[in-house]
Amino acid sequence: MRTTERDDSGSMVGRVASIFDAFTAHDDELGISEIARRTGLAKSTVSRIVSELTERKFLERSGRGVRLGLRLFELGESAARPRDLRKIALASMADLRAAVNLTVHLAVLERDEVVYIEILPARGIPPLPSRVGGRMPAYATGVGKALLAWSPPEVIDEILSGQLVSVGPKTVTDPAALRREFARIRASGLAYEREESAPGVACAAAALRASNGEPIAALSAAGWAGDVDIRRVGLAVQTAAQSITRLIARRPGMRFT
Repeated sequence: MRTTERDDSGSMVGRVASIFDAFTAHDDELGISEIARRTGLAKSTVSRIVSELTERKFLERSGRGVRLGLRLFELGESAARPRDLRKIALASMADLRAAVNLTVHLAVLERDEVVYIEILPARGIPPLPSRVGGRMPAYATGVGKALLAWSPPEVIDEILSGQLVSVGPKTVTDPAALRREFARIRASGLAYEREESAPGVACAAAALRASNGEPIAALSAAGWAGDVDIRRVGLAVQTAAQSITRLIARRPGMRFT
């Protein structure tokens, strides 16, 4: 009798998920060997799963490797996500982009990462590396720090007790320094990033909070560090965040997940 293959990575679903998780916002394509290295799976296992995912258009061939496929994008667009939040925030996001001519992000916190659920790119400015559906370590982004600053202490403790790795040239990985920064964010209502998530990227961010103070999402205006004064745009970001927060307060039944 043929048995289902298992290895140290767990179930088939777990192995497929680990292959998708191997792709970061900075990866256009990955080869089998690199996916195997990042996931810890055997190359033969990766090769077989990648072949099946490619047949079903969840991955597609690109050069010497594979990239995320159209079918995965289509599912992501239709998947359960904060649709109400996106709809209610879009007008204020567009107004913010028009006011500062920077790329505007809307992101939520998922465990120790932020997930970008909407991005309005700045017009006439080279695109940033962020993408809708992309993930980044929360402590390394403006939106993530804005969310963590208002998160329960146990959430902060869990994240800061883990391994904090540098993802940009100026990522802050010292837990004590991050705690001091979270205190400053709570005092001012604004978070700033300076090349912490990627080279050259800078932003100002503010959290959207429920009536009980719980952080729901975060808004940011981002651009290239040499072209933007993030302190100057901070007030505009904060004003837009407050506007969205007021709209959220009027919609107690809206869905965030």
